[in-house]
Amino acid sequence: MAGHDPRLILLDPRDNVFVARMRLPAGERIETGAGAALTDRDIALAHKVARRAIAPGEKILKYGAPIGVATAAIAAGSHVHVQNMKSDYTPTYHLEDERADAKG
Repeated sequence: MAGHDPRLILLDPRDNVFVARMRLPAGERIETGAGAALTDRDIALAHKVARRAIAPGEKILKYGAPIGVATAAIAAGSHVHVQNMKSDYTPTYHLEDERADAKG
């Protein structure tokens, strides 16, 4: 298996997400370590990027620990954030404005 894109950090080998080391534009080709993928939108510094396809209902793993659950199918290379995951830590009402912004 090839290494992953140096613009992405893998915090733990169990993780299904990377962390962006820099801003990545929409449509950017990235290497996941299991093949190439394209970013689905602009991804901000320190935001999560799917390492592989993640099914709805699957736990999002970061630092080797579950941090939330996928609320929709997430393709490899996609931004993982409020539009497609529910946090295990932040109450939903704190995310409503951010979700509205993500849709708008």
